[in-house]
Amino acid sequence: MRIAVLSSGGKDSSAAWWWAMCRGWDVVAIVTVEIQDGDSHMFQVPSTKWVKHQAQLAEIPWINVPASGSVEDEIQALESALSQLEIDALVSGALRSDFQKQRLECMCQRLNIHSYAPLWHQTPIEHLRGMVEAGFEIMMTSVSCEGLDHTWLGHVLTKATLDELHNLSLQHRFNVDGEGGEYETFVLGGPIWSRSLQVSGEEHHTASRGVFTIQSVV
Repeated sequence: MRIAVLSSGGKDSSAAWWWAMCRGWDVVAIVTVEIQDGDSHMFQVPSTKWVKHQAQLAEIPWINVPASGSVEDEIQALESALSQLEIDALVSGALRSDFQKQRLECMCQRLNIHSYAPLWHQTPIEHLRGMVEAGFEIMMTSVSCEGLDHTWLGHVLTKATLDELHNLSLQHRFNVDGEGGEYETFVLGGPIWSRSLQVSGEEHHTASRGVFTIQSVV
């Protein structure tokens, strides 16, 4: 099975990538949609340009897909890029967003390839615990909900701080896996790669959001 992985560099797409590798599938490309203007209802925005370093460590080609405009425009840009690949399937880290999953499935149907979302409706805290226990180094790159302050920015989750995150999610009623946009992540290391990435950056804050902007990766 020749597949491409749709990756933002965050925890969910990294877990989906690992899932595909564990099945013995041939990952021929890591594909990232880079949003050019503002936010997106389909794709993660922060830190996506650094996915190339994850792909390089895994010695897998990285395809960057610049996109802007409506969701339909973003999907069209992705579809055009995937149409150039000889693949049997696309693997994504969709968790619970029917909006995202259905659009990816329709696109794959037009391309006559399979769409796999191996994390679909996994129990949120068990999904996170499984990743941390497997050795994934999940760094917080943005926070935007009550209960998560600036101290989480740039933090790499451990078993202890994952328990703290879980308790905060219960107290403040946010999604522990960040599925509602409460936070976003970038993965520095894990079983996919031979070593961990080292990053530097700086924090930026607004009234409702904090962002750790990655400035360099080695």
